[in-house]
Amino acid sequence: LYMSGFGNEFSSEDPRCPGSLPEGQVHTHPQKLRKCDSFINNPQVCPYGLYAEQLSGSAFTCPRPANKRSWLYRILPSVKHKPFTAVPCGNLTENWNEVEPDPNQLRWLPFTIPKSTEKKVDFVAGLHTVCGAGDAKSRNGIGIHVYACNTSMVDKCFNNSDGDFLIVPQQGKILITTEFGKIMVKPNEICVLQQGMRFSVDVFGETRGYILEVYGAHFELPDLGPIGANGLANPRDFLCPVAWYEDRTVATGYTVINKYQGKLFSCQQDFSPFNVVAWHGNYTPYKYNLENFMVINAVAFDHADPSIFTVLTAKSMRPGVAIADFVIFPPRWGVADRTFRPPYYHRNCMSEFMGLIKGHYEAKEEGFQPGGASLHSAMTPHGPDAECFEKNSAAELQPERVAEGTMAFMFESSFSMAVTKWGLQTCQKLDKSYYQCWESLHSHFNPNWKPSKK
Repeated sequence: LYMSGFGNEFSSEDPRCPGSLPEGQVHTHPQKLRKCDSFINNPQVCPYGLYAEQLSGSAFTCPRPANKRSWLYRILPSVKHKPFTAVPCGNLTENWNEVEPDPNQLRWLPFTIPKSTEKKVDFVAGLHTVCGAGDAKSRNGIGIHVYACNTSMVDKCFNNSDGDFLIVPQQGKILITTEFGKIMVKPNEICVLQQGMRFSVDVFGETRGYILEVYGAHFELPDLGPIGANGLANPRDFLCPVAWYEDRTVATGYTVINKYQGKLFSCQQDFSPFNVVAWHGNYTPYKYNLENFMVINAVAFDHADPSIFTVLTAKSMRPGVAIADFVIFPPRWGVADRTFRPPYYHRNCMSEFMGLIKGHYEAKEEGFQPGGASLHSAMTPHGPDAECFEKNSAAELQPERVAEGTMAFMFESSFSMAVTKWGLQTCQKLDKSYYQCWESLHSHFNPNWKPSKK
């Protein structure tokens, strides 16, 4: 079950405990005491004897539109756990200096999913950092990861103290249990798990996807400007879960994995962290179906910039410049006349990481595959391959469906991103022949050309 609306103030309580949300005040519930009342009927505590805990996603003094917080009413507070200790990070890293910088166009073949018959790998163990920049300590930067796993998390949850996770499933649906409730996310949907929210991931076979992590900012809807009130991703299509709790003790210990300053730490507790009976606030996990995106496009001539496809943005302190944008290229109509329709050749002050959920991307229909990726770094030239250029330069322009059955996306960032050692070497999926897709481009220049008479 879900509630709709982006960034709204919501309230939810598990129907098994009606009245678990305090009325009129956050910590307690006004009640009359009787002589036989016990502790849980004390008006100084929450209904059902619950603990009140606030999860803040912004400074207390942020302006009201930017102030993010939720109140959680839980069976036991999250502070009850043994001390955190460092654990191996695997291929998850914030070390951007492992290898020398590489300004080349980079492309990866589909990332490998481990076989369950060979090794059991859950979501946390299956995290691999491809590239990133900045610093979690200073709360300014991003990380781009892939996950490849085959096993559900059992008596284990993950907590990201560094930033927000935007998760893009590519193969296999995932069931995410959060402190706010459960979220099922399938390929062609996305989910955002904001800083500090604990969650566990169940999978249903071999599973793969992409993650954009941002430090120090939260994702929001882009401003629409001259587009007006409607278009792109509409707020009502974003869904957050309703409250669901489990009151479960774990004799063998429940593991909480905490990502903190780019490293992993774990602690033990003897109860499930998903014991929130009720909650209210505007700081929640949420999901979005990419099929609901309302495309804005050129209908006369020329080629619009890819910013028209922005679903979510994480703004920087500079107006109009994003820490990261999440951009999609969904099925749409191409009708522009006297125009080369595919993406133009480009050098960009932003870094562009692209992934493919399904189908064939229009500018590179062969080498760019679902489950793979590409990175065009700051000021690195890129654009359609030679085959795409030749075919579309001679095409008869008629209205046509573009990207039917396809969903490509881009993580675009103002940071100049470093690629990790895993991304360049260890994963063994780097396509070293990528540059060859432009090798057959040749000159069409004719100094004797004359414009045709109308």
